[in-house]
Amino acid sequence: MSILNVVLITMKVLMLDVFITSRVRRKIIVVYAKYPDFKTHVRGLAKLIKEDAGNIQRELKRLEKIGFLISERQGNTKIYHTNKQFAIFKELQSIVLKSQRMNQKRPGA
Repeated sequence: MSILNVVLITMKVLMLDVFITSRVRRKIIVVYAKYPDFKTHVRGLAKLIKEDAGNIQRELKRLEKIGFLISERQGNTKIYHTNKQFAIFKELQSIVLKSQRMNQKRPGA
């Protein structure tokens, strides 16, 4: 891998933190981008990413509003899943996967 590729990947990884300033939103995007077939409700996601359900619910609504997530009702429960047709889904998924690989390669990470 060339130094230019490493620099570009590193910039993309850093951009995820810069452009997605909400820690909770970033965690949610990582889950749904990394596992596009994943479906869950607010409390299930709260348990998975160890964040407050209220904060998660607020971020899920925002992500649904922009089209990244889709929700459906199952009884009294709202289930969220990835909208794979979202305009920048593939690019976002690529950035998430690259950032995950970079974090695994970093010593001490």
